[in-house]
Amino acid sequence: MTSVDMDLGKYLSRIGFSGPVEPSLQVLRSVHTCHQLSVPFENLTVHSGGRVQLDPPLLYDKIVNQRRGGFCFENNGLFSWLLDTMGFQVTVLSGQVRSLKTGRYGPPFDHLILMVNLDGQRWLCDVGFGVPCFSVPLSLETRGLQEQGHRAYRIREGMGMLFLEWQRDENRGPDGDWAEIYKFTLEPRRLEDFAEMCQYHQSSPCSIFFCKSLCTVLKPGGRLTYIGRRLISVTFPTEGTGREVETTTRELKDEEIPGVLAEHFRIVLKSPLIPKDETITPPPVMY
Repeated sequence: MTSVDMDLGKYLSRIGFSGPVEPSLQVLRSVHTCHQLSVPFENLTVHSGGRVQLDPPLLYDKIVNQRRGGFCFENNGLFSWLLDTMGFQVTVLSGQVRSLKTGRYGPPFDHLILMVNLDGQRWLCDVGFGVPCFSVPLSLETRGLQEQGHRAYRIREGMGMLFLEWQRDENRGPDGDWAEIYKFTLEPRRLEDFAEMCQYHQSSPCSIFFCKSLCTVLKPGGRLTYIGRRLISVTFPTEGTGREVETTTRELKDEEIPGVLAEHFRIVLKSPLIPKDETITPPPVMY
């Protein structure tokens, strides 16, 4: 453990939240969105000579003091502390991410997510997933369509699991083309339960986090993503314009990457980054 002082006010300032510190749905929605707009989803520690450790003070020091981001174990792990300190009833949950390459799921503890119980209603929170992530919490009390801007999400139940699904960057109503993002149960977990999978994602050729250096953050009206030697900018459609999602990609030279990270993500690494964008090896065990 480290002696870092975990200060609530400093954390809220880090994510740009200046509202009331109270456990209400409005505050939950606001801090969830503020977190995604301020704290990148990234794995740059893995590709700059470091190792991620699931020690809350270390996570606080990295995300708040150093103004970095992290992957799900870090961002959601620390976010659970924030919500708990603000007075919310928080439960850590285990998710299994569906691979776009194999169509199968990762192992248990593959993904850390959160459930907040507020006034008898349960809400799914996730500030550590990247591109498909929802900007405000999703209700766990309905199996119907939940709209967020141009996107649609739903939580489907089956085989004793809950499945988070979306229509990618479209919304064609309840009968649209749904794609699974991850599956989970509501069984309570602890941060330390994810230690083994945290190490796996830093060392396995079957993990995107080992194979690709990446950093992505939600922006007002879009998303910005660095991966390997590319910078990808996505602009979301605005209501009533009839426009589709617009994507532009900029190829990067190695010497440009530190400046891009500093300018667009406000990240300055302590050690040199080794850019990486290798093919992910399908895992030997499928779920």
